Amino acid sequence: MNLSQKLDRWAYAHHPRWIELLRIALGIILFLKGFLFIQDTESLVELLRNSRFEWVSFALAHYVAFAHLVGGVMIAIGLLTRLAVAFQIPILLGAIFFIHNKSGFLSVNPELPFALLVLVMLIFFFIYGSGPDSADQALINERKEEKG
Repeated sequence: MNLSQKLDRWAYAHHPRWIELLRIALGIILFLKGFLFIQDTESLVELLRNSRFEWVSFALAHYVAFAHLVGGVMIAIGLLTRLAVAFQIPILLGAIFFIHNKSGFLSVNPELPFALLVLVMLIFFFIYGSGPDSADQALINERKEEKG
């Protein structure tokens, strides 16, 4: 049994239902953020141009929007949660260290603390997994029934 399977067993045995709601809320928030980026791609491109990533701002803007849209849905339903989270973590790290750190933690604009909170939640679900009420668990249960 590998480490991921051991973590999953422990997490499923110690998994209160409110954590499922937290995972779903995180997925919805990421999806909505991706939707907002799609609606106003120019603002995201401009934000990235003002960062240290000016040379790839157009490609990064589309990656961020797509990753938030698709990853948000995957996290919300609990499908390949760790993989979806793994695509989100670099985005949030980039946002924290290269975009939002200019405004400071206690600025009027609360985006840096919010980005930090989302990053902590992503790391939590990367370790913890999707939980028993997820598409991942439904697929595992279906495979067990087929084997029989």
